[in-house]
Amino acid sequence: MKPSKMPQDTVEPVISDNARTVLTKRYLRKGEDGQPVEDFRAMFWRVASSIANEEKKYKKSRYKADELAGIFYTLMTEYRFLPNSPTLMNAGTDLGQLAACFVLPVGDSMEEIFDAIKHAALIHKSGGGTGFSFSRLRPKDSRVGSTGGIASGPISFLRIFNTATEQVKQGGTRRGANMGIMRVDHPDIIDFIRAKERDGELNNFNLSIALTEEFMQAVENNEEYVLIAPHTKKEKGRLKAVEVFSLLVQKAWESGDPGIIFLDRINRDNPTPAQGEIESTNPCGEQPLLPYEACNLGSINLDRFYAPDSDDGIDWEALRDTVHLSVRFLDNVIDASRYPLDKITQMVNKNRKIGLGVMGWADLLFQLEIPYNSHKALKLAEKVMGFIQNESKSASKLLAEERGPFPAYNESVYARQNLGPFRNATTTTIAPTGTLSIIAGCSSGVEPLFALSFVRQVMDGERLAEVNPHLEEALKKSRSHSPKLMEEISQKGSISRMDFLNENLREVYVTAMDIEPEYHLKMQAAFQRYTDNAVSKTVNLPHEATKEDIWDIYWMAYELGCKGVTVYRDGCKSSQVLCTGDGEKASQEKKEGRLSVQERPEVVYGFTQKVRTGLGELYLTVNEVDGRPFEVFATIGRSGRSITAKAEAIGRLVSLALRSGIAVEDVVKQIKGIGGEHPVFQKKGLLLSIPDAVGWVLENRYMQGTKTVGSHAGLSRPSCPDCGSELVFQEGCFVCSSCGYTKCG
Repeated sequence: MKPSKMPQDTVEPVISDNARTVLTKRYLRKGEDGQPVEDFRAMFWRVASSIANEEKKYKKSRYKADELAGIFYTLMTEYRFLPNSPTLMNAGTDLGQLAACFVLPVGDSMEEIFDAIKHAALIHKSGGGTGFSFSRLRPKDSRVGSTGGIASGPISFLRIFNTATEQVKQGGTRRGANMGIMRVDHPDIIDFIRAKERDGELNNFNLSIALTEEFMQAVENNEEYVLIAPHTKKEKGRLKAVEVFSLLVQKAWESGDPGIIFLDRINRDNPTPAQGEIESTNPCGEQPLLPYEACNLGSINLDRFYAPDSDDGIDWEALRDTVHLSVRFLDNVIDASRYPLDKITQMVNKNRKIGLGVMGWADLLFQLEIPYNSHKALKLAEKVMGFIQNESKSASKLLAEERGPFPAYNESVYARQNLGPFRNATTTTIAPTGTLSIIAGCSSGVEPLFALSFVRQVMDGERLAEVNPHLEEALKKSRSHSPKLMEEISQKGSISRMDFLNENLREVYVTAMDIEPEYHLKMQAAFQRYTDNAVSKTVNLPHEATKEDIWDIYWMAYELGCKGVTVYRDGCKSSQVLCTGDGEKASQEKKEGRLSVQERPEVVYGFTQKVRTGLGELYLTVNEVDGRPFEVFATIGRSGRSITAKAEAIGRLVSLALRSGIAVEDVVKQIKGIGGEHPVFQKKGLLLSIPDAVGWVLENRYMQGTKTVGSHAGLSRPSCPDCGSELVFQEGCFVCSSCGYTKCG
């Protein structure tokens, strides 16, 4: 429904500088000129009022719509709860598509495949992300009965899905995100595991392998397992399970892709098994869904429930109230949302799944002075999520009394177990909260902070260091605060090795890279025990982590009851050219001081820029892979063969450096400022020579006038294409803490 008129006495929300940037760029409604047509207060009222107006449909409701609109407004503007991004963007608008997570089936026919592509485009256009299983497609080189031809296989179609996604701007804010899943017993599984080993390939997809318990037992017993052709259900071959598992581990070590999900465990928790098996998840893996199902998500900010005067530091009553209001909010979102397909509308209304999760967990631990990597933190995680799970079920039961249970209740596990009617088939999911946590001013999801300080880009290239407010307060309380220390923290991102600081401070204020990998996983498992769906969490690993470390993490995830796991070895993306292909050969080349040159993809895209130099017009073509420079071609119009040869040589050598993984910043540092006999003044400044001109183009295109942002581990990480700040990998996506840019895939 449309929003009601906003009362004049509606309180103006407090908006941080970071939140102001994110909301203005990505959430405020825009006019035809691209400028906002609403302010922050109007945005929150638009969402609160339009969702509350759904209450009018239910005569037994204990709330009046106008009263509930004010309650929802306060709930959001006090940052106790925020719904997923499509709801903030689209509630109360003509678009009206409010869900974030979708799963579409990919059938084994040309018609079904291209229907899925078309449907995905509609979902991406409306601001959602899509998950697909490619397990139903017959393997490559299989006979196609209708034509007598040969099937091209799932990987070829995966590339078509990726290309189609590239053309659709998702919700006007970012490229569409997808999850691609394949069962481990599909005959093309090896090709699928290796599908992203070339950097930049399938850049709109996260990939996961669906592992079965039969496969895991074969790994444990060092046995072969059977590959099944999906179109015939017949055995197509056998593979050694240990070798397949080892390849999974190797690829995760190289680049973090693909992840893994435990398919049998997911389906054991399927609340509506009569409707079929779950075969895929949403793009970040935390929301398993049936084909054509969608789910809307929201997150409670745990940082807001710190109560220093209570027995254990948490305001449980306030948390209970917030859970009940959040469940009502999310159930109303189902009614308010307009889905892109009738089939999706039918499935959503049949099961009414919602996913209430949390953010601000690391901040709550800071306030409670509990180290993230401690047994006490794990027990508290179970207590907090257990409370939220129980109260969300209680809230769903109350809604069922007012509104009736979800229509498929009688064929659900709840009816079979006599658990009483619920309004929603699922109530809890722990989702990524990249931009939501920036708006709320808290840590993301259940992740630790990636760094205690980050640099934010502001006007005119100025950069400001921002330190976690809880740490800053703790430092002041311990009389350790100083401008010099703040600068050092902003450089290192961590205080773990600052021995001059209080030991308790160093134990409590840990970052993702300070925490042992097994504690990342144990924390995920602790939250998973009390979550209906799954938990979005990255197990962060130091750069020097081994493949054996990842093997152990995967096995521990299986034993601890996780539904999937994503690992990310620090800096692996930037060094991926050293890891792809033959891993042992690349490792040996690294030891010998040689760099592996990345293969050129068959198709690359780029730009050509004309630059006036003292020796004539220089035409510099820069081709890119995954948004970074990959090769350059320098040609110059006037002059003789000697100058042409020098320009070509510069292009070849710069290309060799870029394809060997050398950062563009290092290339620019070497060639910028090289003098020549014919410098030329122009509006761009003084260009001294051909190499200086090449350096100028690369600097202005990729460095945006700033130095590359390094991590406290000394590794170069990707920069945000919007603002130039450092991107960090968490919850399955690259996220910019400064402007809210996210990239999944």
